[in-house]
Amino acid sequence: MSLEEYTREKLWPILVETVHASVMYPKRKAYTREQILCEKPDITPAELAARLNMPIGEALVILYELAQEKNAKG
Repeated sequence: MSLEEYTREKLWPILVETVHASVMYPKRKAYTREQILCEKPDITPAELAARLNMPIGEALVILYELAQEKNAKG
């Protein structure tokens, strides 16, 4: 399933809200943006979750949001 397909799921907004409530979310998102995606831009949510020892749901949200930010910048 692609990141876009996950966003169409009924529980996606609840997952995003839960991830945003995590104390580690801002640091993990920044680290993913600044370090991990530079090294491996095609990292999967499962790989990111394993690398940062976080739930796959958090990895999905982070990768989706970073992809959206990248697309918005053009």
